[in-house]
Amino acid sequence: MKLPAVSGSSGRLVVERGSEQAPDPSYPGQVFGELARPYAEVMQAFVAAHASAAETAPQKPAGEAVAAAEELALARAVRHEQAELRASRRQVRAQRMQEDAAWRTLLNERRTQEDPVTAPLKRGAQAAQWRALRQQRQQQRAHREREDAAWRASRQALRERLAGSAVITAWIAILVIADNCTRQCLGLPLFVAGSKVTAEMVVTALRSLLPHDLQFLITDRGVHFTAQVFEQLAAEQQFIHVVIARHRPQSNGIAERFVRTLKEWLADKVWTSAQELTTLVERFRSEYNDRPHQGLGIPGLSPNEFADRIWLM
Repeated sequence: MKLPAVSGSSGRLVVERGSEQAPDPSYPGQVFGELARPYAEVMQAFVAAHASAAETAPQKPAGEAVAAAEELALARAVRHEQAELRASRRQVRAQRMQEDAAWRTLLNERRTQEDPVTAPLKRGAQAAQWRALRQQRQQQRAHREREDAAWRASRQALRERLAGSAVITAWIAILVIADNCTRQCLGLPLFVAGSKVTAEMVVTALRSLLPHDLQFLITDRGVHFTAQVFEQLAAEQQFIHVVIARHRPQSNGIAERFVRTLKEWLADKVWTSAQELTTLVERFRSEYNDRPHQGLGIPGLSPNEFADRIWLM
């Protein structure tokens, strides 16, 4: 016997509370409200309905896409300027090290060549030459102070430009896998690669977490879920891959609601490394699966308890 379905969702761990939105009665997931129909039949109806809904779904305004691309380009340009500034700074430091070494050599030569007996005879010409060298050294130091001030100002300006950008430059990716029937969280694998997470990484995590008797897998249309390697996984494990309609997260409501619950739980937590975050996420998964869930068929049961009893119904 195959399990009905599980839902998967991927996102970024940016802890924030989203605004409540009224449900759209026209989205394909509305079919799940027909509780009298068998779940497998409902899933088949959903698969058929979401295809037509995807064709009529509103597209993202072109202006928003252009703005996002401009923000990303701005962030990349700023990081490129930062890299150039660091390279220039390294060259300046190398040159200063050579200048300082040459000055120390002059000081050592002056000390070793100075003879108390002959010093009065040479003092006139050497003193004038030494005063000129010291004046050059003072001018050099003043020039360095001006260079340092300009460098600090440029560095601060670049930091402010990057901080003002809405583009997130570093984050941890998380894959949410929840059972639509029991509400159990089957896994929360983290990917420290952030924006560089590949479909192969996602498939590797799913191979060890998905039930062998899975019948349906619902996901969004992220590139990780529409890649060829993901479809190969569906063929190997013989489940139907259902992708929700664009801009209709309600169609995968269980996984999306789980993501919101996870963010709310993490809102007052603190972590300093990916390992600490992994520990927190595993703690959340254990607590979530063991606490009562009002959305289950038997109110008051936890997802783990409901999973143990479902086969007896």
